[in-house]
Amino acid sequence: MKSILARCSATLLVLLGLAGCASVDVTDYATENPRLEPESFFDGYLTAHGIIKDRSGRVIRRFNADINAYWRDGIGTLEEDFVFDDGELQRRVWTLTPAGEGRYVGTAGDVIGEGMVTVAGNSMFLDYTLRIPYGDGTLDLRIDDRMYLVHPDILINESRMKKFGVGVGEIVLVIERRAAGSIHGGQGAASQDRSQRDKQEQE
Repeated sequence: MKSILARCSATLLVLLGLAGCASVDVTDYATENPRLEPESFFDGYLTAHGIIKDRSGRVIRRFNADINAYWRDGIGTLEEDFVFDDGELQRRVWTLTPAGEGRYVGTAGDVIGEGMVTVAGNSMFLDYTLRIPYGDGTLDLRIDDRMYLVHPDILINESRMKKFGVGVGEIVLVIERRAAGSIHGGQGAASQDRSQRDKQEQE
């Protein structure tokens, strides 16, 4: 009996080890719903709210962002304006170019080369190298973005940051589609955050 249990335990450990080594592919979610169509979800006004963790899992920054997304001649543009909890402002403009069924090429000013985008089911994976300010210079980080549509208007994004293949941090955020009037002509999440911060400084 002990021999049988030992063999079963050994088999289970091997299976767990193999599962741990297997990489997750976006096609694993091909049958999941609601279906994520970049041309539909990233169209109009959106807001993003997230946190940045260091390699130990400790939250070191928070941010809000306003996103203006649109498509022209089949090319997508995402204008992202970030406000961080320390008052820092950042702007990133993504361009998404279709590159075949379920595939896009993503480019931005602080992205080195081209990012590869794959879409299946309710998921969208984006792999790219981001150049960020670091000390008196810059630092290039490999970013593994994994996005999951959990509601027609709500997407969860997990980003793993690596340097030389070693994990150095993680970004977790929620992106939500908004009614056209909620940002245009008014204040989005980032603008409200900035206004509130300015008010606190004046007081």
